[in-house]
Amino acid sequence: MIASSQPMAVQPNPTIFEGRQATEGHGSLLKVKYAFPVDRRAWSKHAKYFRPSPVTRRNALYWSSQIQQLGFTFKNSMRTPVKFDFSQTPPVTAVFVIPPRVHLLDMSGPAHIFYEASDFGVPIRLAFTSTYARVSEETSSSGLAFAHLESFEGLELQEGDLIFVPGLESHYLTDTAFYDSIQPFLAWLVHQHAKGVKVCSVCTGAFLVAEAGLLDHRQTTTHWKFQQLLKDRYANAEVLTNRLFVFQEGIYSSAGVTSGIDMALFMLEELYGSNFAARVAREVVIYMRRGVEDPQLSIFLQYRNHLEDRVHKIQEWLSHNLDKKHTADQLAERIHTSGRNLTRLFKDTTGITIGQYVEKLRVEHALHLLRENEKVETVARSCGLQSTNQLRSLLRKHAGLLPSDVMS
Repeated sequence: MIASSQPMAVQPNPTIFEGRQATEGHGSLLKVKYAFPVDRRAWSKHAKYFRPSPVTRRNALYWSSQIQQLGFTFKNSMRTPVKFDFSQTPPVTAVFVIPPRVHLLDMSGPAHIFYEASDFGVPIRLAFTSTYARVSEETSSSGLAFAHLESFEGLELQEGDLIFVPGLESHYLTDTAFYDSIQPFLAWLVHQHAKGVKVCSVCTGAFLVAEAGLLDHRQTTTHWKFQQLLKDRYANAEVLTNRLFVFQEGIYSSAGVTSGIDMALFMLEELYGSNFAARVAREVVIYMRRGVEDPQLSIFLQYRNHLEDRVHKIQEWLSHNLDKKHTADQLAERIHTSGRNLTRLFKDTTGITIGQYVEKLRVEHALHLLRENEKVETVARSCGLQSTNQLRSLLRKHAGLLPSDVMS
């Protein structure tokens, strides 16, 4: 769409503008950059939304007026995109174990993170192996087959390399015959860890690492459904609950499925820095990175295990509109009931009040933004708070923290 075909009376001033674009999903923020010739003075207004589109001299006037009408703030920045130099970086081998009936995402999620890293030029070699020596084929729990697997006996690993052990179908977890059949692999795993290789389990892969004895007197975690079984079967392991991933003495473990991706990004950050890990996260469209202290069940998922569709609608709206003011009556209009009835219905369905639920949403959203080093004032506004003092009081009440404790 073009507002005018007349040439613009502006100087072709290539400028990079950095803004914040509101996105769906709990009021989160996404940084966006655009480079095009514009009059810098035309971009001085405040805005909430911006639809990215190629901007040329012919339609720049239209977009300038649109953005001024919306009130979008752009911060003038002459910074160039960050370039990463890995010419002096030592090579790393990341081995992904394929046990029988492997859970695909437990393996493919972390593997893709490291593939993306290699695509940026990091000297990372990906290798895939079975839990059985000289076995080159395996089949996943969903029926997808793997071929051309390397034998673990032939892998030459060194200190700093990585081994990922993903989850597998649950009937193997208590199968003594299975564990007996993979003793050579478990012994190899112990030997590699002794050399300084990092061993990383995803989901129920923790059971294989524990069977090798590597979790004795060490912290670990696994999928919440199997935590008690892991505790019962391996009494010497210190199983932490409600944690996405933990690490101790070269042993990493994650809760399972998508948390393996979070752990892989964390390991990239350890190896190559936070800027690079954030770049890879953007590449795979992960807009909310979770850290080691985050719970397995987010507040955005808690209090949702009910079948009351009207309450789900209110919870969905609240999670996406934390920066907006509302009353019980205004919320009730969304489900065609009264404020009094909604208040009762919400408490009966979830066990907490609407106000308590909103506070929990605000706390989790605030902690996420602070970990991303957003300004305290920005975080307070995004959470619908009128001042930074309100934010501090909220965090102190619910998390026992202050913003300065969270920001790195």
